[in-house]
Amino acid sequence: MISRILLLLVTVALVFGGPAPIWAKRGGFSIIRDAEIEHTIRLYAAPVLEAAGLDSSAVRVHLVNSNQLNAFVAGGQRIFLFTGLLLRVETPNQLIGVIAHETGHISGGHLARTQDALRDASTASIISFVLGAAAIVAGAGQVGAAVITGGGAMARRTLIKYSRVQESAADQAAMTYLDRTGQSGRGLLRFLDIMGDQEALVASRQDPYARTHPVSRERINALQNRVDTSPFRDRSDPADHVAGLARMQAKLYGFLKTKAQTLRKYPPEDRSVPAAYARVVAYFRVAEVAAALAELDRLIAEAPDDPFFHELKGQILFENGRIAESIEPNRAAVRLLPNSPLIRLGLGQVLVATEDPKLNRESIGHLEEVVRIDPRMGSAWAQLAIAYGRDGQLGESALASAERYFIRGDMKEARQQAQRAQQKMAEGTPGWLRAMDIERAADKRLDH
Repeated sequence: MISRILLLLVTVALVFGGPAPIWAKRGGFSIIRDAEIEHTIRLYAAPVLEAAGLDSSAVRVHLVNSNQLNAFVAGGQRIFLFTGLLLRVETPNQLIGVIAHETGHISGGHLARTQDALRDASTASIISFVLGAAAIVAGAGQVGAAVITGGGAMARRTLIKYSRVQESAADQAAMTYLDRTGQSGRGLLRFLDIMGDQEALVASRQDPYARTHPVSRERINALQNRVDTSPFRDRSDPADHVAGLARMQAKLYGFLKTKAQTLRKYPPEDRSVPAAYARVVAYFRVAEVAAALAELDRLIAEAPDDPFFHELKGQILFENGRIAESIEPNRAAVRLLPNSPLIRLGLGQVLVATEDPKLNRESIGHLEEVVRIDPRMGSAWAQLAIAYGRDGQLGESALASAERYFIRGDMKEARQQAQRAQQKMAEGTPGWLRAMDIERAADKRLDH
């Protein structure tokens, strides 16, 4: 039920993954994506990343469903943020402070060797590795080794843990980025206070961030000095940042908590946008479609140009079998935010699901735009393979499947589909050459 509104993540910092022993027992973890949440986080992160000299458009954000206070950077410019962290921060400035701190670790090269090892790994492998390392740090060595081994190429015993010197250096770098962007460092200082409280707990009860980002009095004092001397120390969060955090937290709460918990926190008498938003999601999750749509239609009437309200309405209708009705809300969302690959993917998926030949070319157009913007989106390639097949473009369909399997790390199937694509495409064409590249890359991975 977390849906496309919850799928993958951004790229900021290195904090460790969730409750590794528990996840190890369950045999997995949950990676989620949401167009609005990613949009909000990018709004926060882009100025900081650019202040650090990084290309914000090249940074990928990933959301991990765990109630742990955690975030990490791994595999190049990929930021992993845990839902527990997103729900715990009290202000946008605190979250931005964490992002700035983790950006400091990237710019400082504090994890260069580990980053090189993880750069080409799949998202699943990276998280498996990080969870395993976190388990070892927590003292669950056997569990951690099992999780790391399960990561395949990530079977390395390097522990990702910052020194106090590196932590202080990242704090100072964060303050430089915050000053460059005219933002206060008080949020980061407040977050470190929260982490200081964590350090008072026994290791088994600490959040991974506290174990891998040690807090010391000297570190706090050094950061306090920078904050006190900053001309922006009293700068408050802009209104759009505050509204974005409130909506993000409300949506996450609705998706991740029970209906009863959501209604206690966001009771019906609370008519604010975040409260109504949370209730929409809570009703949706328990199939109370009429109640969800009633709340959502009120929000749309008040803000008809909000793409995320239309996207959610399309999703609710689609996931409750009202496919034809879901087309127009999804089209509206795309019109309002055409550069969002997740929103376009939602429309493309709906059009494919109609099985209407008259809509097939439209679905192909949207899905091709998705993979142009984000070529690593495997679910878009899967839908595109179906649409191409229905259109009689069998070579393109096989190539799309090859792309999908390559992203998933299934090299045998990727090679097979790439070979099939080459058989159905004219030699020397761009598609044929791409299929050959995938086949060779898959062979190379299989050899290792």
